[in-house]
Amino acid sequence: MEFIDLSHSLTDGLPNFASDPQIRIHPAAAIPAAPCNVSELTLSSHQGTHVDAPYHFYGDGRTVDNIPLERFFGPATVVDLAPGGCLDPHTPLTVDHFRPHGAKFTPGARVLYRTGWDQQFGQKIFFEAFPSLTPEAAEWIAATGISLLGMDTPTPGVDFLACHLALLAPGVEIIIVEGLTRLEQLPARFTLAAFPLKIHHGDGSPIRAVALVD
Repeated sequence: MEFIDLSHSLTDGLPNFASDPQIRIHPAAAIPAAPCNVSELTLSSHQGTHVDAPYHFYGDGRTVDNIPLERFFGPATVVDLAPGGCLDPHTPLTVDHFRPHGAKFTPGARVLYRTGWDQQFGQKIFFEAFPSLTPEAAEWIAATGISLLGMDTPTPGVDFLACHLALLAPGVEIIIVEGLTRLEQLPARFTLAAFPLKIHHGDGSPIRAVALVD
């Protein structure tokens, strides 16, 4: 079995959304002055490759520690919207981008979509000009009944409120996985592991997303 790491590395000072706390990774203790190495971490619950729980946008939504673990693990497929390349900055991702792949959007499915935008990770443009899911496309995806939606962009769309409200709505509750990478290495089908930290009453969590390929 092959393991494909779908996660970005977390490093001190990485750019992030302006409204989020800046990531800081500093030594709290270090060899040889101390007997062991210990790091102090300060970061958003939505830093780097991470998941969004319904509680992120719904005050009474399910929190990350109360989502069944099987939602984060199982068979998955990928939709490549930019084969061999990268979509242009600010590309609107409409229903027409996803409708040809409708057979993958079945109830309970885990679907990742690739835009190639992970090439910009670590730069401010990653957050400023990403290909953006339209609210209409978010509504279309929400209506398919899939269980998990992943992407290589930092968030689904520039209209982040409408997109998140559609995908995380009560009765929909699609797990959103943001900031993935290396999706071009994936076969048509694989097993996804994307477990969050068990953060009490958490709205989201950084993850180590991995594809398991037979």
